[in-house]
Amino acid sequence: MPSAGENFFGLIGRKGHSFRMNLNFASRLVNDTFYWSFISPFKGKAIRVRASISEMVKVGYNSVPIVAVISLFVGIILALQAAYQLKKVGALIYVADLVGVSLTRELAPILTAIIVAGRSGSAFAAEIGSMKAAEEVDALVTMGINPIRFLVVPKLIALMIMLPALTLFADFIGIFGGFLLSVTELGIHPYNYFQQTVSALVMTDVVTGLVKALAFSIVITIVGAYEGFKVEGGAEEVGRRTTASVVASIFLVIVFDLFFTTLFYFFS
Repeated sequence: MPSAGENFFGLIGRKGHSFRMNLNFASRLVNDTFYWSFISPFKGKAIRVRASISEMVKVGYNSVPIVAVISLFVGIILALQAAYQLKKVGALIYVADLVGVSLTRELAPILTAIIVAGRSGSAFAAEIGSMKAAEEVDALVTMGINPIRFLVVPKLIALMIMLPALTLFADFIGIFGGFLLSVTELGIHPYNYFQQTVSALVMTDVVTGLVKALAFSIVITIVGAYEGFKVEGGAEEVGRRTTASVVASIFLVIVFDLFFTTLFYFFS
């Protein structure tokens, strides 16, 4: 019978081997995805444009209502919270500064990414996972079709275009929400609020949010594809991997948000 030490080191070995295999699979997925997305089109392997447009509609256009509602509410909440403190020092006009800068640099990109991760990232994992469980992915390989190029690349291209666009849309709607509250409840003149927002925002604020959104789109797509391709089993496994994709996507979005926020802070 194995001793406690053998069991302990055996567990470490098994976990380490599993981690190495998963890391290797993830690195190959990232490498293949970037190759088929950005290198193969210059070698005669065109991107599936129609499939990419179809994915844009799913991940972008269909997400507009929920992004609009949440961004509007977040803008109103930001204005309320800012007014609670700023009215104590008679500086309510700076509500416009806080709402504009907070949304464009931080809240709009990360909230939009979380919405898309829960809505579309999970759909990516479920779609690919269902195809994997039904052996449709193996059928693509048998027919000589690369599953990364066929399934993942259109999703990546769509999300890289639509997530920054949704983020920019969330910026405007959120600022409009803060504007509505400020002119109706705080008594700030509309023109003064507009002027204060314009003077507070610089192009760097908007670009920072868009760069984050671009990075988040890559993270969400890769995680969804990774969890989908890792499915081994039936419907229960698909559901488990779909849930795991949402959790992992949100976690990595926050990690990358911290990385880029720190990067922009020290180099801006």
